[in-house]
Amino acid sequence: MKIKFFEKKLRVDPEVRAYAEKKIGKLDKFFRQESEATVAFSAERGRCCAEITLKNNGMFYRASELTHDMHASIDSACALIERQIRKNKTRLEKKLRDGAFEREIQPDYVPTEDEPETEEDLTIVRTKRFPVKPMTPEEAVLQMNLLEHTFFVFRNTEDDDNFSVVYARTNGGYGLISAIDAEE
Repeated sequence: MKIKFFEKKLRVDPEVRAYAEKKIGKLDKFFRQESEATVAFSAERGRCCAEITLKNNGMFYRASELTHDMHASIDSACALIERQIRKNKTRLEKKLRDGAFEREIQPDYVPTEDEPETEEDLTIVRTKRFPVKPMTPEEAVLQMNLLEHTFFVFRNTEDDDNFSVVYARTNGGYGLISAIDAEE
C-alpha cells in the first residue's frame, strides 16, 4: 500500500508515522489491487486530528477522527474505514479481494456510537424533475439560499454550461462540484 502523509500546522514524530503505516497497512487485506492512502495530521483546539483517505479500484473510503491523542485518532479512523467496508460489503464484494469477509476480524479499537449497526435501505422514495437553468455559481448560491436548500443543481455559464452543484459546507462557506467528461 502506498501511503502519503501531510502535516497541517504541526510536526508528527516518525514513530507516529510508523504507527499509522502499520494500522493502515492492516486494511490492505480487503483489497485485490494496490491501494493508495493519504493521511493528514492536524491539531484543532489542542486536539489531534487524523484524516485518512483510502483509494482502491475507483472507490474512496474516508474517515476523520478528532481525539486527545494522535494514536487514538489513527485507531478510530482506521476502525471507521473498516466499518464502512463491512457495512457495505454486499455492494463492495465485486471490488474487494476474494475471501475478504470469510473470517470475522475483530478490530483493536471500535468507537462507540448511538445508533446500532444495521444495513441501510437504498430504496429511492421520491423522484423530482426540474429544469436545470444556466447561471453563475454566485446566482446558484443565492437561489439555493432563497429556497433554503443545502444544495442546488445548475448549468454553469462560467464553465461552458457544464452541470454543476453548489452546496453548503458543514463548517461554513460553500462548495462547487463541476461535471467533466468521463474521457478526460
